[in-house]
Amino acid sequence: YYAARAPEYDDMYLQRGQASSGPVLDLWFDREIDELATWLDSVPIAGDIVELAAGTGWWSPLLADKGELSIYDINPEPLEIARQRLVAHHLRAHIHVRDAWAEPDRQVDAVFCGFWLSHVPRWRLDEFLGLVQRWLKRSGRFLFLDERARSGPDGPDEAFDPATETSLRRLQDGREFRIPKVYYGAGQLRDGLIRAGFATADVRETERFFLMGAAQL
Repeated sequence: YYAARAPEYDDMYLQRGQASSGPVLDLWFDREIDELATWLDSVPIAGDIVELAAGTGWWSPLLADKGELSIYDINPEPLEIARQRLVAHHLRAHIHVRDAWAEPDRQVDAVFCGFWLSHVPRWRLDEFLGLVQRWLKRSGRFLFLDERARSGPDGPDEAFDPATETSLRRLQDGREFRIPKVYYGAGQLRDGLIRAGFATADVRETERFFLMGAAQL
């Protein structure tokens, strides 16, 4: 699914095409995306930074400006878009095809995930947060951005099934894929981070669409 969707993935951030929810909600969405970027830029990280499940690298330039960035994704197609994005910003990163679930090959100063935790099934959340903890040096930071539970109807590009916590995604060519989609609450993620061994965990929600979190060992 993610390989097939790579050319369309940024439509979500740009509220373009099927991802558009109308002028009012699109404007609200844009404002909150800017809020995420401002928050992420304010978090003090440096040194060796890993971005897991980087996709098309929407957030990668911001991270690459802070330290030595390695970006990983299981699919090469979105990584090529990420590479082009970094080149356009005159920035560099180490880019590798690698599963987000792969065991760490070293310890780093910071790990970032953008819109990935909502694709981690509930029964595997503790497992994934434990993996992130193993990536980090002592006092290392884990940062993440994601969607929060929305009020009102689903966006036009997905049909969410709360019973199975999956979403039906439709591509522009008509293909459909059902994928895991979990709308974690801020408290649930905060509790999970503490269980995983983080000393501090701060998870916040924007007014409508998103949540953002920072945890430190």
